[in-house]
Amino acid sequence: MATTDDITSGGIADAPAAAAGDFRVGGELPVHRMGFGAMRLPGASWEGPAHDPARSIEVLRRAVELGVNHIDTAAFYFFEDIAANDLIRKALHPYADDLLIATKVGPGRHPDGSWMDAADPAALREAVHRNLRELGRDHLDLVYLRFMPDDGPLPERFGTLAALREEGLIRHLGLSNTTAEQLARAQEIAPVAAVQNRFSPLRQEDPAMLDLCAAQDIAYVPFFPFGGAGAPDLTALRRVADRHGATPAQITLAWLLHASPTMLAIPGTSSRAHLEENVEAAALRLDAGDLAELTALSQ
Repeated sequence: MATTDDITSGGIADAPAAAAGDFRVGGELPVHRMGFGAMRLPGASWEGPAHDPARSIEVLRRAVELGVNHIDTAAFYFFEDIAANDLIRKALHPYADDLLIATKVGPGRHPDGSWMDAADPAALREAVHRNLRELGRDHLDLVYLRFMPDDGPLPERFGTLAALREEGLIRHLGLSNTTAEQLARAQEIAPVAAVQNRFSPLRQEDPAMLDLCAAQDIAYVPFFPFGGAGAPDLTALRRVADRHGATPAQITLAWLLHASPTMLAIPGTSSRAHLEENVEAAALRLDAGDLAELTALSQ
């Protein structure tokens, strides 16, 4: 793991997103620990309403201006005819050399938005090629296999992604919504560079995985950092926020970044103001008292 002091990515080490330091994904790809999640760019939820594509494109470009060089997306992030991958390509292609775009495969959605059955190896291979086409890339930096109910055998499915890695279409592999047992089984097939699981001050259900990732220098990328909605309105959270002159959302993100040296935050939004607020949280420093109050939120 490396810090901002010894990595300068594309000359933006002094940008706000760099304030929490950097991490080398897979031991080689340096990213600022404050990144961006693209799920909410197309719409407010899977059911909408739609967000203005022009505004979402502006948010993506502003994120890069602020030093964000880790964007998390998926081909199944869409609402009607607005897709996150298309927005990313329109906003940022040709991509900066230091920009890491991560995507997920496993789940799939039909054009009407309904969910497909669990992806078999052929469907996983097609999903990777779909991401390549939509993003306009000849390889993908990081691809997560996201586990869903009724998935097929792990070796067959993860092995498909490992084969695509050998073909040069994927640089690094990750697992999402996973367990320590699944991680160990996957590592018997190919290296795992990142884990993306649910984790927040309210849902601290994954401490063993967090420690395991830190011990193995695996990036840990939490989804639903605010518990699944906006920052919760809790007295303890407001109290810590008031002490720092910050918002509850900023304190939540700062807490995540303090939770582990391999933690990479990917808060998502379609609002420029919220984006800038989120990125500013990279500079917040919490003391032992703050951390104790926030850790107690899930107890």
